[in-house]
Amino acid sequence: MRHAWFRFYAELGDFLPPGRRGVELRHAFQGGPSVKDVVESLGVPHTAIDLILADGASVDFSWIVRDGARVSVYPVFEAIDIAPVTRVRPAPLRELRFVLDVHLGRLARYLRMLGFDARWDREAGDEELARVSAAEHRILLTRDAGLLKRRIVTHGHRVREVDPQRQLAEVAGRLDLARSAAPFSRCLCCNGRLAAVRKEEVAAELPPGVREQHEDFHRCASCGRVYWAGSHHRRMEQLVREILRGAPALAGP
Repeated sequence: MRHAWFRFYAELGDFLPPGRRGVELRHAFQGGPSVKDVVESLGVPHTAIDLILADGASVDFSWIVRDGARVSVYPVFEAIDIAPVTRVRPAPLRELRFVLDVHLGRLARYLRMLGFDARWDREAGDEELARVSAAEHRILLTRDAGLLKRRIVTHGHRVREVDPQRQLAEVAGRLDLARSAAPFSRCLCCNGRLAAVRKEEVAAELPPGVREQHEDFHRCASCGRVYWAGSHHRRMEQLVREILRGAPALAGP
């Protein structure tokens, strides 16, 4: 029986049992498995990995594990460039778009609030989510680590937090969303883009109080929903400010 030593860094440890985090793991293997097969057998999805060093040299997922090798595995570096070492997946997505699993509907709305294209369907199964992620080059956000192990998925993140606002803070911090956010430019309900409209164009659709108190309106190009800066909008503005400046109260420990 041959053996190799593996060390998983930073948040990759979250995929491992508590006693195996932050330490070097001795792994027994037979034959000539690829490093991708080994790390996923240990519980870490390939979509969470951006860099693998085998005996100090960068390798890709197809590298065949050797007896006695020492392998260091690092998480996705969305915010920085690690060239010229060998990345094990395509380069970071420059236009951040998302597809979210059925358990993350509130997070999808919050991402749209920040201006990101966030696709969510309460009826979408795992196969459909993986297909959309690959075909449309979307980052797959899910609570299910197993979903991120599908071969066709190249960009994904397992959401750890349970509270939707903390989920937003987690994703915003992990993927450096502050640099590309465009708050209040998308429809929270259907994901369509918003465009400014004149008050007289939407006056017939507004409640009486709104017609009297507001002058600026936007309409969704997809579903036609009309938006204005009411009291709920002000609360959302506060949340956006906290998220984009990385407020510790939301980001958690």
